[in-house]
Amino acid sequence: MTLLGTTLFLSFFMPSVLTLIGIPGLESVQCWIAVPFCAMYVIAVFGNSLLLIIIKSERSLHEPMYIFLGMLGVTDIALSTSIVPKMLGIFWFHVPEIYFDSCLLQMWLIHTFQCTESGILLAMALDRYVAICYPLRHAAIFTHQLVPQIGAVVTFRAAILVAPYLVLIKYRLQFYHTTVISHSYCEHMAIVKLAAEDVQLNKIYGLFVAFTVAGFDLMFITLSYIQIFITVFRLPQKEARLKAFNTCIAHICVFLQFYLLAFFSFFTHRFGTHIPPYIHILFSSIYLLVPPFLNPLVYGAKTKQIRIHMVKMLCS
Repeated sequence: MTLLGTTLFLSFFMPSVLTLIGIPGLESVQCWIAVPFCAMYVIAVFGNSLLLIIIKSERSLHEPMYIFLGMLGVTDIALSTSIVPKMLGIFWFHVPEIYFDSCLLQMWLIHTFQCTESGILLAMALDRYVAICYPLRHAAIFTHQLVPQIGAVVTFRAAILVAPYLVLIKYRLQFYHTTVISHSYCEHMAIVKLAAEDVQLNKIYGLFVAFTVAGFDLMFITLSYIQIFITVFRLPQKEARLKAFNTCIAHICVFLQFYLLAFFSFFTHRFGTHIPPYIHILFSSIYLLVPPFLNPLVYGAKTKQIRIHMVKMLCS
């Protein structure tokens, strides 16, 4: 009892300001690391904005596949914007302080947009599954009313699942060992590790959300593409097989890089005790910045309709 009292006495009670130190161990080169991060952010915002303009202005692209792509672009812009400005403030302008409530808000936004992106990738996989396996029923299933409803459900699911993070930290954890976060942004586990109290419930719920969202979405995406490949390889003509497969290749590239980076970051952060902290932080940042940066490049290069309209727009 005395030991517990001493621990709480030496701890901070509900600190109003936290400090983000950036990338521990690489403080001397953070200003240079910020250069590629800033470049990726600029390309991500410009590329996704260009995609949104093209999809909105071209009536021929007002189809479920491209509308979902537009939703993905909005999510990517929001996700990268919730991270990079503060990160650049730490790296370039040495402004590491952040209000406790602002930190919780950033954490909620980051994880909500992550879960939303996973749900949109699932919706895109189901759209391709119906389009290839049941082409005559695609227009009847993916109607113009259903697509925005799917987007709303995916966003609502993410917001509701991530909201308990805020409650469990704000109202359950009162005492903190330190106010210094060894990270470049407010990540759930990075905040939880500051607490001087039992955080087992926070860890369990974090694992529950990760496996509920990523596990559920990845399972159905995999099942969808198994069925797609079976259907494609049964097509009698080689040209038809190539055309069907080509409509999916961009989405396959996008969801592979998203989930591979996600699982690597997730498992190294929780179980990679022998990996240097700066490796954790670098890969966590890359995981959040690379998908928004790559998605418009992949879809712009691999989707013929978007590529044609993009060339027209840039030339004009």
